[in-house]
Amino acid sequence: MTDQATTADDLALAAVPHLVTELPGPNAREWIARDAAVVSPSMARVYDLVPARGGGCVIEDVDANRFLDFNAGIAVTSTGHCHPAVVEAIERQARDLIHYCGSDWAMPGYTEVCERLAASVPIEGPSRVFLANSGTEAVEGAIKLARAATGRPNVIAFLGAFHGRSLGSLSLTASKAMYRGGFGPLQSGVYHAPYGVPGYIEDVLFRHLTVPDDVAAIIVEPLQGEGGYLVPPPGWMAELRDLCDRHGIVLVADEVQSGVGRTGTMWTIEHDGVAPDVVLSGKGLASGLPLAAVIGKADLFSWGPGRHGSTFGGNAVACAAALATLDLVEGGLTQNAAEVGAHLIEGLQKVQAEHPDQIVDVRGRGLMIGVEMTDHDAAAALEQACFRAGLLVLTCGPAAVRMAPPLVVSTDQADIALGILATALR
Repeated sequence: MTDQATTADDLALAAVPHLVTELPGPNAREWIARDAAVVSPSMARVYDLVPARGGGCVIEDVDANRFLDFNAGIAVTSTGHCHPAVVEAIERQARDLIHYCGSDWAMPGYTEVCERLAASVPIEGPSRVFLANSGTEAVEGAIKLARAATGRPNVIAFLGAFHGRSLGSLSLTASKAMYRGGFGPLQSGVYHAPYGVPGYIEDVLFRHLTVPDDVAAIIVEPLQGEGGYLVPPPGWMAELRDLCDRHGIVLVADEVQSGVGRTGTMWTIEHDGVAPDVVLSGKGLASGLPLAAVIGKADLFSWGPGRHGSTFGGNAVACAAALATLDLVEGGLTQNAAEVGAHLIEGLQKVQAEHPDQIVDVRGRGLMIGVEMTDHDAAAALEQACFRAGLLVLTCGPAAVRMAPPLVVSTDQADIALGILATALR
């Protein structure tokens, strides 16, 4: 393989990292300046990356620098960048029909995605599905669905949670106060409990703040994402299931980031052997095209025609990408996530043993792994040092670095990432 990768397939196999300019390079600096002049300042810019092309786990920037991508566009490009099967499905569908509104007409691709998702979730009994564009829309849909089904107003979420930034989902988000500041009053009837703490909902919330008969839903990330890639303690998800059963509350598993094979099972909640009432999907569902889903027990869908909908949700091209994605994820990428994830965690634990004064903890499931540092500044410094060395990672929680590469990542690429991380720590 030469340094000049001409296609996405070539790029996926190209040597990486491959840095040919200073970072950022001259073209990147120009684009960053143009971006700063016109784009909303609410758009965070983590580091000076300006992507131009992608293939597999490789990103090439506008100056032809190649990076090993271990954030996958924030856990979105599940099948890698520009997987040929996904690209072919998108191109084929775009030649036939790009859009017609799935809210008002039966669209074959929409129906097929719903059938596949309904068959995949660990929900007891038959399921129905609503398709949206983004994770935050899926959360909004789940709030409405639970309230319509139960006739109750309140919702319980968890500290550290990220469920989106539209006003309803923002009311549930509690990962950073900055997200909420200046946007009040937020939705009423939302209560927060500490993540993974047994007994808190009954001992505190039900005793002091809300009676359980007023609670429509408990919404939980089976592995908390932006809050720090936190794995719940054994038995805690089962406790939530029992609590919901006793009080008629809808248990919503927000798998927008953790689902679609990322943790080595199709849905992360399967690790805990718990059947939720609703599963939310997004991010990796269509390998980068906007698609999300509310998948729930069929008897919860009591709302009638027109009570919820979406002009673009379930778009024909996005659904084609999702069907190709599901084929790949179910056809081997989930298993690869489990195997390479275990290899990566083992390697990170060895790096931790060599740097116990810097790495506090390594945790995760499959390819959703958190590396806890001593403090936020240390995590941010490691994120930047990895970028300068050609590895793309992101921080999360108070002091963690997350590793969430595409599910096509190889053990060789995992070893490259481990080497860069170890060097960056030194």
